[in-house]
Amino acid sequence: MRIGAAGAAARLDAAGTVVLALVPVALALANRSSPLVVGIAALLFLAGTVAERGAETLRFVLRPLASPLGLAALAFLGWCLAAVLWSPFPGLSARTLSEFAPTLLAAYLLARLAPVRMPGWGPALAAAGLAAACLFVVASLALDLAPQRALGQRTALFMFNRPLLTFLLLAGPLAAWLVLRGRRLSAFALLAVTALAVLRSISGAAALGLLAGAGLFAIARLSPKRAGLALAGLTLGLAFALAPVEGDILARFMPEAAHERLTQSSSRARVAIAQSFGAAVAQAPLAGSGYGTGARFAEVPAAAGLEPEMRAMLAVGHPHNSFLQIWAELGLVGAVLGSLAAFLALRAAATLPRGLFATALGLLGAAVAVMFVEHGAWQAWWTAGLGAALAWLRTALAAGPIQSE
Repeated sequence: MRIGAAGAAARLDAAGTVVLALVPVALALANRSSPLVVGIAALLFLAGTVAERGAETLRFVLRPLASPLGLAALAFLGWCLAAVLWSPFPGLSARTLSEFAPTLLAAYLLARLAPVRMPGWGPALAAAGLAAACLFVVASLALDLAPQRALGQRTALFMFNRPLLTFLLLAGPLAAWLVLRGRRLSAFALLAVTALAVLRSISGAAALGLLAGAGLFAIARLSPKRAGLALAGLTLGLAFALAPVEGDILARFMPEAAHERLTQSSSRARVAIAQSFGAAVAQAPLAGSGYGTGARFAEVPAAAGLEPEMRAMLAVGHPHNSFLQIWAELGLVGAVLGSLAAFLALRAAATLPRGLFATALGLLGAAVAVMFVEHGAWQAWWTAGLGAALAWLRTALAAGPIQSE
């Protein structure tokens, strides 16, 4: 490689690192910005790879897709594409795919390229950016959103939900990198300020993700690997298996006192929504009702035989459970392929050193908890956050074994 090309690649990689590190800051200021920021970072890293590797870039980028995990992920995505064919609303399905697919590609490029290309100062900059973003959120909430009013932005407490859910994903991998560099106090401070921002907010999903992620991390760190893997596998298995009957289970066993405590989270409505989507799954169990049909799910053929009150609950846009949405839109085949990819990812995590293994399981626990109670499966901002978190986790792995081991 020519010296000039090497210099260009280094500059592009540095620019991509800065952009990726600024994801939390950008989200704190504009809560829909992460797909754009992650996309720009991915393009910069890709350009740096092309400048360095040239024609070898494509082979390098695609290599992981030949693994069992890569093939399972491709099979799941292929089924998503196929499910557009039987969607009763092909235009809606195409729009959903056009939002999800580019961000998914950017997330993959980041996870593949950033860890092996970014300068050593990248994670430290990202950790500082995450801490600053969390403090900004805490200050904004303490000041009754005065900074947002000064900036002419929308003043609603839920505007921080997306940033905080992304911060939750990023905190563990960045803290792991700090530990690898012997900065344990900084790692603890980063986790503490992230937890403060999450608990100070109104996001029940973020608080649940924090609890689940911390719990699974602690179990994976303190117990034999087999125990952590068994618990993580059970969590994944139950998330997929129980999704279609979640509403019926909650309707039967959730006590009234719990509904009273969760009034702000609209728990009764969520149970009814889950029951309605579960009933629709039973009407199209094998192939589902078509990819990306959530926004008009009350009009799909599978909803025609449901009671009017159930059809009304299908109009919310998605079931507030990504696993249930996979069942509803992609059927049993989609659920099997999705769970296969998830379990193969868990198997890959089992090969990590103890500290990073625990970090990976903590990330998985937080993500599964959030996906089980919140947001649509194909939303670009969530995909962008997961891609950034995986990029930082792989960067921590590239930094070497945790010092205590």
